Amino acid sequence: MIEPMAMALRQRRRPDPAGVEPLPPRRKWLVITLATLLLVPAYWSLLAGLVVEAAADPATTGPNPAAALALGLALVPFVFVVLAFGSGRSRAPGAVLRAMGLALLVGIPVSALAGDAVTGIVAGVGAGAVVALRADEGHSLGRRTWAVVLASLYTFALVRTAGAAALLPAPIFPLTGIGVADHLSEWRRERAARAA
Repeated sequence: MIEPMAMALRQRRRPDPAGVEPLPPRRKWLVITLATLLLVPAYWSLLAGLVVEAAADPATTGPNPAAALALGLALVPFVFVVLAFGSGRSRAPGAVLRAMGLALLVGIPVSALAGDAVTGIVAGVGAGAVVALRADEGHSLGRRTWAVVLASLYTFALVRTAGAAALLPAPIFPLTGIGVADHLSEWRRERAARAA
């Protein structure tokens, strides 16, 4: 009785059904662009709330920190909704929930270790996007993960070397990195097929 249940669970976890057409590159980049455009106001809202909250001067004017953080946190799930539903991910609602959990699970510790919120936001959103964006045959979870790690390390280095200038391009890094990793996987697969 336990064995048939285990087989049923394994069958449910398959990424996408066989025979599904691969996501065209134009559509993938449209989805990544729309999700990035939605990430930008969420990112700026989160950052504004954190900066005003951390300001030592009580006379510092800015948005209400709690409202800014709440707005940013409310917008982030929609980034994953756009990625999952826009890319045609199977079981998209569950993927969005997993993406949100992973974003918090990765983003909070990375922020604490890095000592800045920007690196944590990039790492958290990137980790969530890895599971939210549909992976076609040949796309590697490992390459996607390395793309997010590299985007996070690049952000970490930029924050320390470029200062405030690093804040502007940071929301572009995680989703673009995943898209590039997928294209590299496709390119290697096509190259291997031609060589065979």
